[in-house]
Amino acid sequence: MQSLLHVAAMAPMSIPSPSWSGFDIPLPWGTLRIHAYALCILLGIILGLWLTAVRWKRRGTPEGSLWDVAIWAIPFGIVGGRLYHVFSSPDAYFGPGFNGTGDLSLIPQIWRGGLGIWGAVVLGVFGAWLGCRRSGVKLTAFLDAAAPGLLLAQAIGRWGNWFNQELFGGPTTLPWGLQIDPNSPNFPAGMPSSTLFHPTFLYESLWNLIGVAILLILDRRFHFRRGRLFWLYAIYYTLGRVWIEALRIDDAEQISLFGITTRLNVWTSIFVFVAAVIVFVVLSLRGRPEPDTAYLPGREPAAVAAAADDSSTGDSSAVDDEANGTIVTDTTDHDTDGSVSDTGAHGNLRNNQSDLGHTAEPTETAEESHAGVTSDTGSASTGTTASSAPGSGPEAGNTK
Repeated sequence: MQSLLHVAAMAPMSIPSPSWSGFDIPLPWGTLRIHAYALCILLGIILGLWLTAVRWKRRGTPEGSLWDVAIWAIPFGIVGGRLYHVFSSPDAYFGPGFNGTGDLSLIPQIWRGGLGIWGAVVLGVFGAWLGCRRSGVKLTAFLDAAAPGLLLAQAIGRWGNWFNQELFGGPTTLPWGLQIDPNSPNFPAGMPSSTLFHPTFLYESLWNLIGVAILLILDRRFHFRRGRLFWLYAIYYTLGRVWIEALRIDDAEQISLFGITTRLNVWTSIFVFVAAVIVFVVLSLRGRPEPDTAYLPGREPAAVAAAADDSSTGDSSAVDDEANGTIVTDTTDHDTDGSVSDTGAHGNLRNNQSDLGHTAEPTETAEESHAGVTSDTGSASTGTTASSAPGSGPEAGNTK
């Protein structure tokens, strides 16, 4: 017994790879294969949408608008992610050096793995823009709301690489090394079957989960708008992706720049990081616009648009005058009211200037022409435009 415990204590710890990668559903005409990779992607999308929905609702956006945007963004993102993977790892599809010996039929088989995040982001953002235009909301507002959810979806989706035993790093002796089935087509040729590898899927998943917490905390503190939280997501993600990508040993397109040859995804992450930092700084220096709304101009709810129109034109049939508690009526009513004398109007206008240092005695008090409508020497005649006779005091051409 003691010898068994000693052997167990001496054996290196490791992360086993699952032998299960999916299941079959019997159908009348055959079977439907459900891949674990696809389930991880689907679960990531669901959780990412859930977090985005919570944040989107807090912006006071139209009910259902999230799904109007998502129905465009998700398909575009999947297609973009697949296209980026195909062209960043082209040998299986086009052959080494694009010599035509590859298998083009593998391109649509996304269940075999291979979705490049930057292709997914670029085309996904384009799809989101289409959805936002149709829903009347700002793309930048949606991207800010979706940034933590996008990172959460990536964290969950990365576990699909674990089920497929793919995209792992180089050999390692660390206790959390990843076991790969020697019979797997992804096992590196010429290496001992007991070799452990860096679990890059786990590194990226943990990096992304930490990033979700960081983005949520920073946004709660600083309330980022105009797409700044999305660019902060790009900064954080690429910062981790550079070193994680450098650990991987799977086949990928190699690019030489500045005398350095490395994977395409490494260079992409570096360039995106630099661009994201520049955009974030520029947006931060511009200050916060007023008002801060998630709606496109002219697409606000009817009540908000009407209120904004009233406040900008000054046209209203009943506006509360906070200065004297009276009700300002439409100017057309005064134009047809002949019971208020011209002299009385001028007297009231002159008295309105008393707080500016002008003193004048009222020349005449208007006679009451309607029940409940009076004009006192100390009250303002609101909503009425009158022309001062020569020699009279300054006129109040536009009263409150």
